[in-house]
Amino acid sequence: MNNHTLSSLRWRALARHQPSAFLLAAQLLSLALYAAFDRNPGGRAVISAFGVLVLALVVWVIVRSSTARRIAWFLVIPALTLSLLSVFIAHPALLAWSSLLESVLYFYAAGTLIAYMMSDLRVTRDELFAAGATFTLLAWAFAYAYLVCQTWLPESFTGATHPGEPRTFLELLALSFTNLSATGLGDVMPITPPARALVMLEQFAGVGYVAVVVSRLIGMTIGGRRGRGNA
Repeated sequence: MNNHTLSSLRWRALARHQPSAFLLAAQLLSLALYAAFDRNPGGRAVISAFGVLVLALVVWVIVRSSTARRIAWFLVIPALTLSLLSVFIAHPALLAWSSLLESVLYFYAAGTLIAYMMSDLRVTRDELFAAGATFTLLAWAFAYAYLVCQTWLPESFTGATHPGEPRTFLELLALSFTNLSATGLGDVMPITPPARALVMLEQFAGVGYVAVVVSRLIGMTIGGRRGRGNA
C-alpha cells in the first residue's frame, strides 16, 4: 500500500469520525474569502460558489436521521437556488428570501449539533469540533437574520464608516461574532427596534450557549480525565 493510498484512507477515516472538523474549517475559510472580496461585486460569485460547498457540508454534518435529511434538503435547495439567482439578478426580494432560508438552515444545523453534543455523557473529539462549528453556525445564522432585517427595513444598522450606506455581509457577520462572544467590540450598531431586538436575542443565545453547552463539555472533559487518573 503506497503513501497516497494511506493518506486517502486517513482522510476518509477523519471525515467519517470527525465531520464537524471539516465544517469548522470551511466556516473559518469563509471568513478569509469575505475579507478578500468584501465590497467587490465580482467576488460575490466566488463567495457563492464556496457557499455551495459550505451548505453541502452543513447537510453532511447534521444528517443523522432520515427526518433531519429531509428537513435539511427542504431548506438547502430553495436557499441555494435563490442565492445563486441573487448573484445574477440584483433584486432585494431574492436576497431577503435566500438569506432568510439560509438563516433558518444555520439555526437548524446549530440546534442539531447541540442535540448531538448533549445526547450522552462522553466527550469525543468530534464533539469538541462540533462546539466550535456550532458557534460559527449561530454567528452565520444571526448575520443572515441581520441581512434580512436590513433588506426589509433599510437603515436598520449604521456604522462608523459610510453611516448612510447598507452594511456589507462581512460587517454584519463581525457584529454577529462580537454579540455572540459578548466581547462588545465593533463599529456597527442597530438603530431600529427590530434590529435591536435581534441583537438582544443573539446576546442571550451567546450567553446561554456558553453557560449550558460549552461549560457542560468542559465539565465532562475534566471529569473524564480525573476518572482516568483515579483508575
